[in-house]
Amino acid sequence: MTSTIKNITLLILTALFLSSCVTHDELLNFNKGPEFPTAPEAIQNLPQLTIQPDDLLSIRIKALDPIAAMPFNIDPEGMMNMNMGGGGMRPLIGYLVDREGTIDMPMLGTIKVLGRTTDEVRQIVLEKLEPFLNNPVVSVRFLNFRITVLGEVLQPGTFFVANERVTVLDMLGQAGDITPYGNRTNILVIREEDGQREFGRLNIQERDIFKSPFFYLQQNDVIYVEPLQVRTASIRDQSTRILPWLSAITALTTLALTLSNL
Repeated sequence: MTSTIKNITLLILTALFLSSCVTHDELLNFNKGPEFPTAPEAIQNLPQLTIQPDDLLSIRIKALDPIAAMPFNIDPEGMMNMNMGGGGMRPLIGYLVDREGTIDMPMLGTIKVLGRTTDEVRQIVLEKLEPFLNNPVVSVRFLNFRITVLGEVLQPGTFFVANERVTVLDMLGQAGDITPYGNRTNILVIREEDGQREFGRLNIQERDIFKSPFFYLQQNDVIYVEPLQVRTASIRDQSTRILPWLSAITALTTLALTLSNL
C-alpha cells in the first residue's frame, strides 16, 4: 500500500515539474516545414529601402581638390560623433528629411528624396555637382537606421545598424538571442512606412521564414518576442503559484485516507 502511494506521489510531482519546463522542441530553430534545398536559391525578398520623412541622412562629398568640395558638405573635415548605443559611435550631423520629403544641401539647394533609395539620391547629387566639381565621390547612408528589440531576449534595446541589409536573425543576435522562455513561433515585427503601420508575424522554427517580407528589416522596425505561457506562470504572485501544489497535496491526502480505509 505504501509503495503504491509513493508511486502515485512521484507521478503527480513529475507531472507538475514537467508542466513548468520548456520542451526541447520549443528551443529549436528551423526544425519545421520542408527541408532546406540542396542547391542555391536566388533571394527574392531583398528590400528596396526608401527614404521616409524624419529620416536622417549622411551625405558626404569628396573630390580630388578637397578645398573645392568643402562648401558642399555640412562639416568639411568630419562630423562630430556621439555614442548612440547599440551601434556605437554615430555622426551627430546629418540632413533631416522634412514632412514634404525634401532636404536642403549647401550650394545645391532643395532636393526631393522622399521614396527614393540612397543610391538614387547619390545619383541626383552627382548630377547637381557636375558644373562645380570634377569626378566627385558621393556617399549617402542612413544615420537613423535603428531597430528596437523587445521582450524575451537577453539584451533588449535599440540598436543602430551601419548596413542597410539586416535580417531579423541579425538583430536577435545583437540582442543576445531569444531566452529559453521566448516564443519562437510568433515573433512580431512592427513597421511604419509611407504613413502606414503594418504588423508581421515570424516563426523562426519554420524553414520558410527566409521568404517572409519581414525577414529583412527596414529602418525603425520594432521586434517583439512574446513570452511562453511557462514564463508567464513563473512570474505570477506567490499565492497563485502555490495553488497547483496545494491541489496535489490535497489529492494525495484524500488518496491516502481512501486507501487506508480499504
